Amino acid sequence: MTTGLIHDPRFQEHDTGPRHPERPERLAAIDKHLRDTGLINRLHLLPFDRADMSWVRRVHTRSYVERLELACGQGRMYIDVEDSAICPASLDIAQLAVGGALAAVDAVMKHDFDNAFCALRPPGHHAEMDRSMGFCLFNNIAIAAEYLIAHHKLERVAIVDFDVHHGNGTQHIFEPRRDVMFISLHQDPRFLFPGTGFAEEQGIGEGKGFTLNIPMPPFTGDEGYRKAFHNQVLPALNRFKPQFMLVSAGFDLLAADPLANMLVSPECVVWMTRELMAAADLHCMGKLVSLLEGGYELDALAECVGLHLRALLGDNGDIHTT
Repeated sequence: MTTGLIHDPRFQEHDTGPRHPERPERLAAIDKHLRDTGLINRLHLLPFDRADMSWVRRVHTRSYVERLELACGQGRMYIDVEDSAICPASLDIAQLAVGGALAAVDAVMKHDFDNAFCALRPPGHHAEMDRSMGFCLFNNIAIAAEYLIAHHKLERVAIVDFDVHHGNGTQHIFEPRRDVMFISLHQDPRFLFPGTGFAEEQGIGEGKGFTLNIPMPPFTGDEGYRKAFHNQVLPALNRFKPQFMLVSAGFDLLAADPLANMLVSPECVVWMTRELMAAADLHCMGKLVSLLEGGYELDALAECVGLHLRALLGDNGDIHTT
């Protein structure tokens, strides 16, 4: 297997200030782990630059983009909500993150690589069409899905989100549509931000039935996630038959993470990765791109990203933490 990697120190220029969970050190930790383990030498770094803003505006309103540009230009500390911290460079870096996602999609669509992982920040899945939420500025994965449909002329794209927080932005962007299936496994919204993603949220209008939310009780571990995959995630993918698989890879579902209350092991993340790869093999010739979302305990994040990448590379046998 060959795996492309979107990774660039420029992402660390998005300065969220002291004590913010979504901090530049997240990517520095991932970079150090990839280099220390030699894993970086098995991956193919993809060239990329900022996305054309026309692709951003296919998902986000012009007024929101202009507000973000103004807020960054004025040196404001956040946009819309205090946890969406920004700095003067944040608009450019958010545009760069979108560019990375689109470059990964292009490379996999051209069969340059079997799959790809995007080590991006700021993350994206909470960003709605007209506002920022939960550390997210532009919805990277939603823009990638729209790009696959509008530019690559696909008819069915699946997004599977295993971040511990519900991907409210991604859901709200696509819930009226039937060309994108959104599947989210997340901690029960009664107990965790953003308070959306109940099982009865299944899409609206023509999109009814193309949103699948799987809220998990606090302290759910590996067995619960495996059961959800077997009983809900994989059957839904088999019915939908996607032509491309996108993954919102949030590593804050791990037991070590400070922002939630789940008990998932890194080995379970490897298992889920392999199950999604198998579904992609079955339906879309293995075409899969994974995008970084959450994960805030630095050591756990870096190690699990490494394991996720080894699974994408097709490493056989058990993959254990060190």
